[in-house]
Amino acid sequence: MPKRVLVSFDYDYDKTLKDFLIGQAKNPDSPFEIHDWSIKEASPDWKARARARIRASDVVIVICGEHTDGAVGVAIELTIAQGEKIDYFLLNGYSGQTGKKPTTAKATDKIYEWTWENLKTLVGGGR
Repeated sequence: MPKRVLVSFDYDYDKTLKDFLIGQAKNPDSPFEIHDWSIKEASPDWKARARARIRASDVVIVICGEHTDGAVGVAIELTIAQGEKIDYFLLNGYSGQTGKKPTTAKATDKIYEWTWENLKTLVGGGR
């Protein structure tokens, strides 16, 4: 059974990267599936809705781009995943540059290179 993945990303700058990841999840050998649970509009209850979606996931993939360190929503989603003890990892969004970690990432959180083999391993729990 494929793992359920929630993607946390900077909506203002990295939406295309999330779309690429959704495309990869459709590969025949994909060990994961992505439900597009993006909360597209700010609302008073968005944190509660995000928590429910994170709880329903097996893994949270945090895409790290140039501006992720300033993305408040990504920082909050990561804090929720950490608090709920949901497995997560940081994925470098752009080859040739190192994405920035969310402000709530742990010092020990590594940013992993985005390759298909890495994705399969990381979603499977290999770190």
